[in-house]
Amino acid sequence: MGGMEIKVIRSARRRKTISARMEGDVMVVRAPAHISAKELNEAIEKLKTRIQRRQQAKELSDADLEQRAQELNRRYFGGKLRWRSIRWVTNQNKRFGSCTPSQGTIRISHRLAAMPPWVLDYVIVHELAHLVESNHGPRFWALVNRYPRTERARGYLMAVGLENEE
Repeated sequence: MGGMEIKVIRSARRRKTISARMEGDVMVVRAPAHISAKELNEAIEKLKTRIQRRQQAKELSDADLEQRAQELNRRYFGGKLRWRSIRWVTNQNKRFGSCTPSQGTIRISHRLAAMPPWVLDYVIVHELAHLVESNHGPRFWALVNRYPRTERARGYLMAVGLENEE
């Protein structure tokens, strides 16, 4: 399974869900006893990818975020936008990002670091657009929609939000 040690614990009490978490250097997977080996292996691959993304997210820095924002500024805003800071924060659990245009500050939720890069790019573009338009009016969305994966990223974030509500 690609170099990561994996320990599987099957349980007759577990009915549907398969979960995984890191315990030291070992990915411990808990699964229903009745699940087929094929289903389990497919689930393990997905969970492994998710855990690896989370681990990579921990390695991200504000400097990386700044660099990404600068690239997106050049690509979608002609490099014209200016801000004082953009940084990762761990205290945004209801939002994925925030912008205070008057102060030129942008905050990006650490939860995004574990999501696909195109979703993070969308949120950065969204917050950059607030530097021009502070509301969510038509001019704001015209700016955000310059990013070609806007609709896809919004759908992804909606699905994540629904998943978290269950």
